[in-house]
Amino acid sequence: MNQRELNREVARKTGETVSTIAALGFIPLTDQPFEREPLTIDWDELDGDRNVALMPKRARSPVVVSRT
Repeated sequence: MNQRELNREVARKTGETVSTIAALGFIPLTDQPFEREPLTIDWDELDGDRNVALMPKRARSPVVVSRT
């Protein structure tokens, strides 16, 4: 049974649309369970990527002060 057939059969039994069943992510059962990695967001990394200076840093050149 492929994924399309599974989605159709579950939709027929539950009365839901095939697209709703496909969005829920039903998968055929196997001998060893397949667990997906959880979808997580590292908010610190995301904020670091978005951290943009409003004013660019000026290039500073050294200043020589002489006392005469």
